[in-house]
Amino acid sequence: MTNNDTLKKLRVALMLRDDDIVEILKLVDFKITTSELGAFFRKEDHPKYMECGDQILRNFLNGLVIYLRGSKENPTTPAEALAKKGKTTTAPKKKIYASNKPKPVYKDRVREKNKNQDLSSVKYKNKKK
Repeated sequence: MTNNDTLKKLRVALMLRDDDIVEILKLVDFKITTSELGAFFRKEDHPKYMECGDQILRNFLNGLVIYLRGSKENPTTPAEALAKKGKTTTAPKKKIYASNKPKPVYKDRVREKNKNQDLSSVKYKNKKK
């Protein structure tokens, strides 16, 4: 198993985005861009694929410890860190109608029209009722 595979599996298991991984690496004073990080997650036969070195994986793991446990001065539990991360996600957008604009009623008309249809006089092609 390569360092790239380890990094990919940790990313999926902890539901981390590229921005999160960059922040984790900043905790240990290791600077990397999202485009450099994206090269680690490519397939091996891709022309822009890059091998993840031991130094990058080591710094990521050290940063992950700080990210999940906190520093010695300000310790946290991993559950708190992951819960805090979950709160930062954006909520789905809701449809907002203007107060002076009524909601569309086309679907309501179609439903009422379909409710009133009587199916008792339907003739079948095979002469059955």
